[in-house]
Amino acid sequence: MWLCLRTLALLLTVLAAYSQPVVIPLYDGPPPGTESWTWPETEQPPTDGIRRLANVTQPTLTVYLPPKGKSNGTGLVVAPGGGFRILAIEHEGVDVARWLAERGVTVFLLKYRVMRTGDERASEAAEMARRRTEAISLGVADGLQAMRVARKQAARFGVDPQRLGILGFSAGGWVTTGVALEGRGESRPDFAAPIYAAMPDDVTAPPNPMPLFMVHADDDKTVVTSRTSIRLYESWKKAGAPVELHIYSQGAHGFGLRKKGLPSDTWIERFWEWLQAQKLTASK
Repeated sequence: MWLCLRTLALLLTVLAAYSQPVVIPLYDGPPPGTESWTWPETEQPPTDGIRRLANVTQPTLTVYLPPKGKSNGTGLVVAPGGGFRILAIEHEGVDVARWLAERGVTVFLLKYRVMRTGDERASEAAEMARRRTEAISLGVADGLQAMRVARKQAARFGVDPQRLGILGFSAGGWVTTGVALEGRGESRPDFAAPIYAAMPDDVTAPPNPMPLFMVHADDDKTVVTSRTSIRLYESWKKAGAPVELHIYSQGAHGFGLRKKGLPSDTWIERFWEWLQAQKLTASK
C-alpha cells in the first residue's frame, strides 16, 4: 500500500511538471496580412512517427514551465521546421521544450503561420512558390512578434527579459536567423540557435551580433552545410561575436530530438554546454 501511494505521488509530480501549458495568441486580433485566412488548421496522420500541423493561420506561443523551484530565469522561443508547409510540432517542438524546461529553461513554443496546402490550387507550382515566399515573410514576422510577446510576458513566467533567445529547426531555423538579423529593441534575441537551418544566400551578421550556436550534419542533402551554416559562422566570426558551429558526420536532415544512433544524437547536450558557457543556465 505504501509503495502504491509513493508511486502515485511520483506520477502526480511528473504530471504536474508537464501540466497543461499556457497558450498565448501572438496577436491581439487577426494576424496582420492574413485576415482573410479562415481555413481550419489540420494535423496530418503521422505515418512515419512525426506529428505535422498544416494550414496554421492563428500563430501562438505555448509556454512550457520548468518544474517548481528549477527555473533559472532563461527563456527560449522554439520554432519547429517543416519547409513552411507544415510544422513538425513534436520532435522539433514539444520534445525540445520539455527537455529544456526540465533543466530550468522556460520555453515559448512558437506555432507560426505556414502556407495553405490541400486545396484545389495546391498542385500548381507557381502558386505554391508564391505561397512559400509569402510564408517565409510571415514566419519571420511571427518570430519577431514572438520575441516581443515573450519579453512582455517575461515577468509573468519568471524569465529575465535580458536572457531571452530563439532556437529553430530547418524552416524554423530560417525564422530564427531572420529574427537574429532583423530584431531590434524588444524583438532582438539575446542569443540565437539555428539548427540545420535553411536561410537566404546573402546572410550577414547584424550590428553588434548576439551569441550564436549552430548545428548541421555533413550528410544533409536538404540544406547543404557549406551554403548555410558555414557562411553564417564566418559572418559572425568576422563581426567578432561569440559563435559555435557543430558539423556532425552523420545525421542528415530533420533529426530534431529523435535518437537515430548517429553522431547528431548528442547535439542538445552540446547546446546545453554552450548555454552554460554563456552563463545562461544558473539562476541569478
